[in-house]
Amino acid sequence: MNFFSRQKTRTPQETVRSLKENIVRLDQSSSGETKKRINEEVSRLLSSIKTSLIGDEIAEPSPDIVAQIANEIYAQDLLSLMVIHLAKFEFEARKDVCSIYSALLRRQIGSRSPTVEYISSRPDIIFHTLKGYGNAEIALNTGLILKEMVRYEALAHILLYSDQFYTFPNYIENTTFGISCDAFANMKDCLTKHKPMVAQFLDVNYDRFFNMYTTLILSTNYVTKRQSLKLLGEILLDRTNYAIMTRYIANEANLKMMMNFLRDKSRNIQFEAFHVFKVFVANPTKPPQIQSILRRNKDKLLSFLKEFHNDKDDEQFNDEKQFLIVQIERI
Repeated sequence: MNFFSRQKTRTPQETVRSLKENIVRLDQSSSGETKKRINEEVSRLLSSIKTSLIGDEIAEPSPDIVAQIANEIYAQDLLSLMVIHLAKFEFEARKDVCSIYSALLRRQIGSRSPTVEYISSRPDIIFHTLKGYGNAEIALNTGLILKEMVRYEALAHILLYSDQFYTFPNYIENTTFGISCDAFANMKDCLTKHKPMVAQFLDVNYDRFFNMYTTLILSTNYVTKRQSLKLLGEILLDRTNYAIMTRYIANEANLKMMMNFLRDKSRNIQFEAFHVFKVFVANPTKPPQIQSILRRNKDKLLSFLKEFHNDKDDEQFNDEKQFLIVQIERI
C-alpha cells in the first residue's frame, strides 16, 4: 500500500519536508530518548518514500507522485543531507537511502536523467559519498550509492577529474578487507565503464594518475597488488587506451617493475605481471631504452620463461609465452 494514499493529510512534498526537518532535529538532539524517537520517525519516513518511489507487492509507483517526491528532494537538498547524516540512521534506514538513490538515479524523462543532472550541478554529493569509505559503519552503504553514480558518465567524469579521486588508495589500503575491495571495485568502474572519456582522462592526467596507481601496484597488501596488476593489464590491453599503452610501455621503470614482479613469491602476482610484461615484448616498435634492457637480460629471460608456469593448463597463456620466447630470441 502506498504511504501517501494512506496519509490523506500529508502530501508527498510535506512528507519529504518532514524528513528533512527530522534529519536536522536528529543532528541537533542531545537527549538519548528524543534522538531515538526522531530516528524512528526518520526510518518511517524513509521507508514510506522508498515504497512510493519503487512500489511494493500491491501497487506500482505512481509516476506523478514519483515526480513530486523527486522534485521536492532536490528542492530540500535531501540527496546531500541523507549521505552526510547516514551514520546517524538506523540500519534498515541506511538501506532505504540506498534504494531511494538507486530509484532516483535510474529515473528518466525521455532521454533525460533528472537526478544525474541535479547531482552534476552539486558535485559535493559525489564527494560526500566517496568520503563514506572513511566510516566503517556506512562504507558499504555509501559504496553502493557510489556504484550507482559512476554508472553515469557525467558523474564518473566529475569524480575522475577531481582531487578526491586520488583518495581512493587511502580507502583501498587503510580499511578492512570488505571496504577495501568495495573501494577498489568502484575505482575500477570509474576507469573501465566509459572508455572514450577515460582514455581522454588518462591522456590528460597521465603522470598524476600513474604516480598514484603505482603506489597500489607496489602495495605490501597481496590482494591490492594482485587486483591492481590485473586492472593495469586490462587498461593497457583495451584498444581505446592504445595511446596510453604505448606511453606506458616506453618507460624503463615500468618494464623493470614488471620484470621484478615476474619473480614474485606469489604465482598469481607473477601471472598478472606476465600479462603486462608481454605488452613490452610484443611491441613491434620498442624504444631504444626498452630494447636495451631486454637485450641485456636476454639469456636470463629466455631461461626464466622456458620454465615459467609450465604446469599451467592454459592454451592461450602457453601460446603467448612461446610467442614472447621467439620475440626475445630475435632481439
